[in-house]
Amino acid sequence: MRLTEEHQELRSAVRASLARHPDGSAWRPLTEQIGVAGLAIPEEYGGAGCGALEVHVVMEELGRALAPVPFLGSAVLTTQALLACGDTELLPGLAEGSAVGALAWAENGSWDPDAVRAGARRSAAGTWRLTGVKEHVLDGADADVLIVAARTDAGISLFQVAVDAPGLRRERLVPMDSTRPQARIVLDGAEGRPIGTDGDGARALRKVLDLGCVALAAEQVGAAERCLELTVAYAAQRVQFGRPIGSFQAVKHRLADAFVRVEAARSAALGAAFAAAEDAAELPRYAAVAKSACSEAFSAVAGENIQLHGGIGITWEHDAHRYFKRAHGGAQLLGSPTRHRERLAGELGLTASRGCGR
Repeated sequence: MRLTEEHQELRSAVRASLARHPDGSAWRPLTEQIGVAGLAIPEEYGGAGCGALEVHVVMEELGRALAPVPFLGSAVLTTQALLACGDTELLPGLAEGSAVGALAWAENGSWDPDAVRAGARRSAAGTWRLTGVKEHVLDGADADVLIVAARTDAGISLFQVAVDAPGLRRERLVPMDSTRPQARIVLDGAEGRPIGTDGDGARALRKVLDLGCVALAAEQVGAAERCLELTVAYAAQRVQFGRPIGSFQAVKHRLADAFVRVEAARSAALGAAFAAAEDAAELPRYAAVAKSACSEAFSAVAGENIQLHGGIGITWEHDAHRYFKRAHGGAQLLGSPTRHRERLAGELGLTASRGCGR
């Protein structure tokens, strides 16, 4: 499994753009100059017509830079939900980046579609009214397009809710990871437009879950790789007892273990990306493996980054704490490593799957 020269060119372009805009203002140049917002959207709807491998490359670079851009929430989760439902009306705006999308899905810390308890009822006038609370909505406070999962008599369904609709309240959260904006969405009779077929939302969300996990795993690999680079560089320049600390055998062993973790995670993430690109039947297994392995690898390497930096690693001025927070926040996003191992066991028939809760 190898990425092509075109993928490497995409990587270089994204990395260069992020280097020029390190203050979080990278979304506009990334969308206008590179077209990242529409990577996975078919050309007939204004996108680039690419797929999971291109998303993988972009997510790796965003992870390296901890870029606070709405790529995962808008260009992956929201876009894939619309594509899975066959609703194309909103795709052109998302593709060009003029609109940012958010998928309001998780409840009570669970991303399992079966755990959705928010309700949607058809009124006497024929409109749908949604009631419930959604948590961990990526970019939900600033999104222009809001897609909400709710339960109808037919099952789980998806609805578009206008961001200024009466009965909708968006609460900006202060998460541990400040580079990943999240919101809480409160629905109290807000009107929604059905997306796709009534009752088909659970199938669509399971597809979105797999693709979201594949993308998030790539981000975690990129961030873990950057943590390792920072740690190796520091170990080469920090002197103790007249020698660089990187020359001590114990430090060498820890760096070697971190390197193995990063490379193993890279294999898992890339394998899942190829499975997604081929729309393989085994994608749920690959996605569960990638999310579990990459979450744990990133958490471990981010921890080593802080420990081997010593005192400076716990200061607010150093980036080590930002990677550490992203690692532990990302480990829980879309389901914890434990839950994805349970999901994998269920896919393999080893035990009953428990979905993607905490």
